[in-house]
Amino acid sequence: MNGPDKNIKFPLEHYDKLCFLKNIVKNPNIIVGDYTYYDDFENVENFEKNVKYHFDFVGDKLIIGKFCMIASDVKFIMNGANHLTDSMSTYPFAIFGNGWENAMEGKSYPQKGDINIGNDVWIGCNATIMAGVTIGDGAIIATNASVIKDVEPYSIVGGNPAKVIKKRFSEDIISKLLKLKWWNWDIEKITANVENLTNNKIEKLQ
Repeated sequence: MNGPDKNIKFPLEHYDKLCFLKNIVKNPNIIVGDYTYYDDFENVENFEKNVKYHFDFVGDKLIIGKFCMIASDVKFIMNGANHLTDSMSTYPFAIFGNGWENAMEGKSYPQKGDINIGNDVWIGCNATIMAGVTIGDGAIIATNASVIKDVEPYSIVGGNPAKVIKKRFSEDIISKLLKLKWWNWDIEKITANVENLTNNKIEKLQ
């Protein structure tokens, strides 16, 4: 056998609270890699409900790599949530019309870009990821963290706002892992290395 079928919704038999995420998302602006899973206390359909302010007319994307682990109640705050911050008021007058419809003429709301989540990223329960953030490969986002800026690969961050707690490995090992990119190996090679991927001896990966 060469691992579970990446194209099934529920890889755990008789359990529908954990899904391979790419097989349930419907929004074309949410892009998810193979084997990334989402685990929800209630219903996996909650995932897209937790991608907040993701309006089609804005066009921003949530991009998630392969082999990520996303816990229940993780929230992604997209660019549709943004208000003016360098004006006298942050209030969105124009959306209410009735004489206010020209309030945004010649102006535009801030755009911070897509949210990019790398590969093999673990995001803990109730974490919040803000628009424009990039999370590097192998990072860990602690429970309840609020991530407002980029996270370097193989870093552990936590808190509000999230700050680096520590790096998972030495810079030398991180560099080697980023070159290996094991998540891009064919599934046969990954299967042959699962025991090596679950220890801390990088030299055994082959």
